[in-house]
Amino acid sequence: MTDPDTPTDTPTDTPTAAGVERRPVGAEATVRANRRWWDGAAADYQAEHGDFLRDAGFVWCPEGLDEADAHLLGDPATLPGADVLEVGAGAAQCSRWLLAQGARPVALDLSGEQLAFARRLDDGRPVRVPLVQGDAEALPFADASFDIVCSAFGAVPFVADSGAVMAEAARVLRPGGRWVFSVTHPLRWCLPDDPGPGGLRVTWSYFDHRPYVEVDDTGAEIYVEHHRTMGDRVREIVAAGLVLLDVVEPEWPPGHDRVWGQWSPLRGRMVPGTAIFVTRKA
Repeated sequence: MTDPDTPTDTPTDTPTAAGVERRPVGAEATVRANRRWWDGAAADYQAEHGDFLRDAGFVWCPEGLDEADAHLLGDPATLPGADVLEVGAGAAQCSRWLLAQGARPVALDLSGEQLAFARRLDDGRPVRVPLVQGDAEALPFADASFDIVCSAFGAVPFVADSGAVMAEAARVLRPGGRWVFSVTHPLRWCLPDDPGPGGLRVTWSYFDHRPYVEVDDTGAEIYVEHHRTMGDRVREIVAAGLVLLDVVEPEWPPGHDRVWGQWSPLRGRMVPGTAIFVTRKA
């Protein structure tokens, strides 16, 4: 486990993509590229999306589904006193909301710069969210440490072995605990990364498992996002010994006009953009 207060040797400017490819990328290259990317992009990301995410808010996806309304983590009455791990927490907005509900959250992220932003958001607050810098494929926690593990678009797509993340979430959960995570809907990997009409054309095979890779002008990976089909996700969940309770595909809500990357009202009315998997440890 890396101390989040320890400076890293990664640059703080976002790498510039010279091109996009679909090609195999191993675990070490994936971690190296994504840690550097999120360290460099943290400030811009929070500046662009912070108002939507709120300093203390649990928003599952660009469609705006809010845990305060959805209750995917279970009965809200069970949150007070619950030990919760947020994986891929970014600036820990979800954990901060959980703290306000009386839970005992811990926020984990690979990016030291994202966690530094989380510390800034906690400045002046009477209670701070505990922050840990670490890898979701090897969680630095003991078995059966948490009642809930959750991730809102964090970690799962950004690792080479998301099955290991499922196994780790199951390991640190107590019996009966929930692991709930949201990811880009697998159908979106067939379409270009375009919020306009051009993004409604199928250009990639749904069954092409090669990750989406942005490269610099030397061909080195600077951003990696791994694709899994719906069936892949279900098999990973089952292999980890978890019970799949629900799959939520949020519809684009009326009046929501925010464009976030490839997510937009146009595309949201036509195809799902997010899949949320709700699971329980037996």
